[in-house]
Amino acid sequence: MRTASAHAMTIVKATAPALEKHGVAITTAMYARLFENKDIEAMFDRAAQTSGEQPKRLAAAILAYAKNIDKLQNLGTAVSRMVARHIDTGVKAEHYPYVANALLPAIRDVLGEEIATEIRPSHKAGGSSASPKIP
Repeated sequence: MRTASAHAMTIVKATAPALEKHGVAITTAMYARLFENKDIEAMFDRAAQTSGEQPKRLAAAILAYAKNIDKLQNLGTAVSRMVARHIDTGVKAEHYPYVANALLPAIRDVLGEEIATEIRPSHKAGGSSASPKIP
């Protein structure tokens, strides 16, 4: 697992207030992009999408990550649960780039180009340090 640079960690932590305020809007936009791929969409629980529960859970996970990027050990239990869920639903390592490719433009769509340009490289660098390792 790669560790994000100190600069990337600072930027990711600084996004926490925006994620707190706009996290669900970001993850909802991300899922809309992600589900353009019907094979990926089929992997998800539609009821959790329809109810809004899945975007809320992901927004909370991203916020927790942003707040704890410098102390990822604090996320151990939550990450373990996420890994178990991903294994149960057939998520593989090759699926994570689809999420990144949907999430980063969703950040831009919700927060605007200027902020997205500043934070995108840091979230991308930081994201690789948090991606669960799936066999």
